[in-house]
Amino acid sequence: MTDCELFEMTWGSSGSSGYCSQSDSEHELEQFYTARTSFRKTKKRKEKDELVDWRKPELSVSEVQQKVKEYNAQVNSNLFMVLNRDGSYTGFIKVQFKLARPVSLPPPQITSSSSGREHKALKRRTSFYLPRDTVKHLHVSSSTRAKEVIQALLKKFTVVDNPAKFSLFERSERQNQVYLRKLADDERPLFLRLCAGPNEKVLSLVLKENETGEVNWDAFSFPEIQNFLRILQREEEDHVRQIVRRYAVARDKMKEALKNVSTPG
Repeated sequence: MTDCELFEMTWGSSGSSGYCSQSDSEHELEQFYTARTSFRKTKKRKEKDELVDWRKPELSVSEVQQKVKEYNAQVNSNLFMVLNRDGSYTGFIKVQFKLARPVSLPPPQITSSSSGREHKALKRRTSFYLPRDTVKHLHVSSSTRAKEVIQALLKKFTVVDNPAKFSLFERSERQNQVYLRKLADDERPLFLRLCAGPNEKVLSLVLKENETGEVNWDAFSFPEIQNFLRILQREEEDHVRQIVRRYAVARDKMKEALKNVSTPG
């Protein structure tokens, strides 16, 4: 079994709903889907960027053996780490998705029944909002880098966006505060997991978009930006309708109240 080959997907929602629309362009046909999820209410906590360094220069074979033994003794599931003869080890990491923007999926293939040949539907794009509590387990090795984990996660969801748009973050909780640290491309997530232990409050992994203050729209393709513009327009129109409806209801109530007020004589 190769690295990142064994995986498990769980959804942190009790239900979802969506909408889709297709453009009338002859050259391009996009579909939009919005997945909405219901979440349990929790106390809102601040997130801070701080270096929580679980890294060590290197561990000896005997130290790795001891760490793996201690780790497996604390695991409450069957997601154990396995030590190899050469001192390397394999295990599972859990990554939570916290994406604010939609991801792009590959165009579907259409089979022509008349010719019996497959034809790819060119210039047909699909954008999808992943629920923020989406969680995926990956089976990786001690040599798997953060960059490779990102690539594997996108591949499992068949996401065609550039992996450079995303980053893997280390998340920890201390004294009711949440701290985030962006992992370098060459860091080894399973090594961090081993050093921190299986407790998710001590250390967990989160996939997020690269944030540089303002969105770097130059990193997106022309169809992607068109998708965002249509989504923004749809949200704006919906917001305007809500405001107009609210004022109309208030106006009707005021007029009804005027009818019941006696004219001063």
